Amino acid sequence: MAIRKLLIANRGEIAVRIARACSELGIRSVAIYSKADEYSLHVKKADESYQISQDPLSGYLNPHHIVNMAVETGCDALHPGYGFLSENAELPAICKQRGITFVGPSSEAIASMGDKTQARQTAEAAGVPVTPGSRGNLEDVEDAVRQASEIGYPVMLKATSGGGGRGIRRCDNEKELRQNYVRVISEATKAFGSAEVFLEKCIIDPRHIEVQILADSHGNVVHLYERDCSIQRRNQKLIELAPSPQLEENQREYIGELARRVAKQCGYENAGTVEFLLDHDGSFYFMEMNTRVQVEHTITEEITGVDIIKAQIRIASGEELWLKQEDISYRGFAAQFRINAEDPKNGFLPSFGRISRYYSAGGPGVRTDANMYTGYEIPPYYDSMCAKLIVWAMDWPELIARSRRALNDMAIYGVKTTIPYYQQILNHEEFQAANFNTGFVEANPQLLEYSTKTRPEAIATAIAAAIAAQAGL
Repeated sequence: MAIRKLLIANRGEIAVRIARACSELGIRSVAIYSKADEYSLHVKKADESYQISQDPLSGYLNPHHIVNMAVETGCDALHPGYGFLSENAELPAICKQRGITFVGPSSEAIASMGDKTQARQTAEAAGVPVTPGSRGNLEDVEDAVRQASEIGYPVMLKATSGGGGRGIRRCDNEKELRQNYVRVISEATKAFGSAEVFLEKCIIDPRHIEVQILADSHGNVVHLYERDCSIQRRNQKLIELAPSPQLEENQREYIGELARRVAKQCGYENAGTVEFLLDHDGSFYFMEMNTRVQVEHTITEEITGVDIIKAQIRIASGEELWLKQEDISYRGFAAQFRINAEDPKNGFLPSFGRISRYYSAGGPGVRTDANMYTGYEIPPYYDSMCAKLIVWAMDWPELIARSRRALNDMAIYGVKTTIPYYQQILNHEEFQAANFNTGFVEANPQLLEYSTKTRPEAIATAIAAAIAAQAGL
């Protein structure tokens, strides 16, 4: 079943990315946007664009409204991107009822793997190791205290329907568990509409390794190797790497096979990511499965040559996987830097505003996926990520050198960004030695001690703008 016209149920750089994939496949793309996104790049890149709401969020979060828009505009498919409704089991169910092809897994797979306790049970049934944890969801805080004493502190208190680093707290003792219980329940209810929580044993400063999988409707499942997401702050990823420079080849093959087992066990279809924690003793533990395309899918594309967005669309069309596991290999290393409009020196406070000047990085092995341009006003209602800088190189030392150069090439004026902070990380000896874990950022507060001296070109730009204003240009 060939897809002819596809609605992109998202915004920002991922909507631009999907529109580009549609263009290459000869599929007409339809963008939706809120009033705040009227001048967003995805609105310009799609073949058709329609305003879906006046307020910033409701249009992107109403599955019935979005599917109605797809039907009204003559679309036969819908891609959810990531975030918003991408892991909402209701959206694919509504699409199915209305005869719209959902580019993603089934509503049943989203529901089962979105429930963290059920996902753990699925992994266990597939023979995949999981961290010690509670027996299902917790009944109340007293149940949490009882089970935590059996598991042993520290523990992680997690929202059962959580994701994206939200609804999660580390508890080092009973007092902290009691204090955090109400907070996590509140966060889970507000963010995910569910008050269910569970416990896991806290693995201290692990490495965060995830595996990209593709699965079709004909029973075929392959992995596209792993990504290392250990460079993160408060459970929010900052820099992602593929493949992990910290794994041996036997570990790489082992974790790839574990991910395939999980996908097969839950009858998964389309693109997905199976996430693991790697302990200091070399043990891997299943953490969760993300039933959507990941922000960091880009680096897997760079090392394997597989276009994951186009693969999603082809699989949703009913095509059988054209790749077998033995056909897939990786070449070199890739890094993705999330260019966030934030001020690292001020607690990573969002820095929304107008982009007065923007220069994209380029050159060999450099790719930029962005949603901004000179004159663009970054709205304060959404995630602070305004671009993704993706760098590929043949080996690890070259990747670091090329990443330094690309970050230096990239210039964004008008707002503060995380670019200088990433330069600090690249210069750190432990990162250069490929020896880091999820505690890296917290263990190195000196990374914030960088110069904020204005670059010469920024001064020239400001002078030029002042002269133009004075001349009435």
